Amino acid sequence: NLQLILVLRPTGLFHRALSDIAFKFNRDEFKMKVPIIMLGSVSELQGYIDKTQLTEDLGGTLDYCHNRWLSRRTAIEGFAQKVKQTAQILQSFGTELAETELPNDVQSTSSLLAIHTEKKDKMKEDIRLAVEQGDDILGSITEPITENPEYKLNQDQLDNQTTVERLLAQLHETESAFDEFWIKHQQKLEQCLHLRNFEQNFREVKAALDIVSERLSAFTDVGNSCSHVEHILKDLANFEEKSCETVAKARMLASEGDAFIQSNHYAVDSIIPKCSELHHLCDAFTTEMERRRNVLNKSLELHGLLEKSMKWCDEGIYLLASQPVDKCQSQDGAESALQEIEKFLDTGAGNKIKELNKVYREYAHILNEDLKVL
Repeated sequence: NLQLILVLRPTGLFHRALSDIAFKFNRDEFKMKVPIIMLGSVSELQGYIDKTQLTEDLGGTLDYCHNRWLSRRTAIEGFAQKVKQTAQILQSFGTELAETELPNDVQSTSSLLAIHTEKKDKMKEDIRLAVEQGDDILGSITEPITENPEYKLNQDQLDNQTTVERLLAQLHETESAFDEFWIKHQQKLEQCLHLRNFEQNFREVKAALDIVSERLSAFTDVGNSCSHVEHILKDLANFEEKSCETVAKARMLASEGDAFIQSNHYAVDSIIPKCSELHHLCDAFTTEMERRRNVLNKSLELHGLLEKSMKWCDEGIYLLASQPVDKCQSQDGAESALQEIEKFLDTGAGNKIKELNKVYREYAHILNEDLKVL
């Protein structure tokens, strides 16, 4: 964009002479595609360049300090390099996160999440320091306006302000992109940790369910008396109470898995069958527990009926055996004995087992050979 070269001759006689000689001997070096104009005074320079763009030593009004300019340019270039390095580091870290394989156990997943979070926090701190650095530079550029609201920044200051603001905007955009990526990565790691915990708990809960289901299957005895059945029912109730915690844990874990499914967990294909299995095992255990309780209650009912009938039969045998033989030798005595027997038979209406075929059908699942004989 070079359009014109302005050369201001030195004001001193000696320096002017030296510059003329140097210009004559090096004329070929100054042969360029743009014109060169030799100026004899500062006032001529002001004819080409506005005073606001000239420093005070050239008759202008530009507030310029070379040390300050050099320090500021160094700071801006350093900040630009910092922004570039930060973007590169974040990109490398993002690639590392994206290529990380998810662990297969709780401990490794938890450790990986902690390591990545620690690295992320360090990155965020580096970004914070970089932003702070940029804000400090921007503050030093606009400091004259802060001190004097009527102050007008010169072009160089405006360019510096624009550069720093652009770098800060770039830094914020980089940070926002990283934050968005980190949220997704963190969510994935947390979901992985939830999955590994769920899988570990599933193995433990399923093993516990298998144990209680196996123990429940051992309750096959239907009892051989009312007292025996009552004892078995008591044992079953105690076992059910102890098993409640295992079943409750399984149902809670299934609900936790259902919640993962509802939240669109990335591993729903793995979670769904496990939840289905837990629901099935819990329902099967509850159903079997209820079935065995019903069987024992039926057994208790049947034994109660049998014992009541057998007691009535024993009382009848005792009644017959207790009748005096000489009592039946007279008509009155025989009629009296017969009345006692008929009266006793009337009390057996509620103790008599009727329709044995119906009894067999109703209690078929608990009748063993001994009970059938009875």
